[in-house]
Amino acid sequence: MNTPGKASLPVIKRLPKYYRYLRTLKNDGITSISSRELAAQMGTTASQVRQDFNCIGDVNGRQGIGYSVENLLNILEHLLFGNGDLLPTILIGCGRLGKAVSRFITTDTNGYKLIAAFDNSPEEVGKEINGIRILHVDQLEDFCAEHEPEVAVLCVPRSGAEELSGRLVSLGIKGFWNFSHYDLSVPYPEVVVENVHLGDSLMSLGYRLRSHDE
Repeated sequence: MNTPGKASLPVIKRLPKYYRYLRTLKNDGITSISSRELAAQMGTTASQVRQDFNCIGDVNGRQGIGYSVENLLNILEHLLFGNGDLLPTILIGCGRLGKAVSRFITTDTNGYKLIAAFDNSPEEVGKEINGIRILHVDQLEDFCAEHEPEVAVLCVPRSGAEELSGRLVSLGIKGFWNFSHYDLSVPYPEVVVENVHLGDSLMSLGYRLRSHDE
């Protein structure tokens, strides 16, 4: 039996991709897969796949047969989604980006439960976003004291993120899904942060396209 180690951040970043691909395999009726086959689909090496799986638990790959798709999915689901408890989540910023992100959270099975949304615009406060009433940011303290959310999704400008982040940490927020251009992981190393810079992907795509043409 493998004894799982503490996965590094690069391994953690690859787990959702493994999960998505394995879900597809299961839906297609495939019950086992080798590290070589999985590596070809993932764009990595068989050695890397085996190293990653050694970090996550008792995967029990079998010579000549490969890994059980069902077993891998069970392990990954536990790692990514825990025991099925949804993490209570709040959204800050209900503009176009916030509305799109809230729709994703409330319709996708991803381990989170959106329990409140906040904004400071009179045009947004009082409306509903995917069935959740938008509250004013001045109500953050009272709401967090009563409902104890663990995750905050920031869909606000950089200046707003700088102002709100310390406030949210003091209110007990343990994790951020951050769509602002402010890197929260620098001033708050004690919280878990996923910084999402949508423009980075486009710039990377542009670089690869232009380099390919040279």
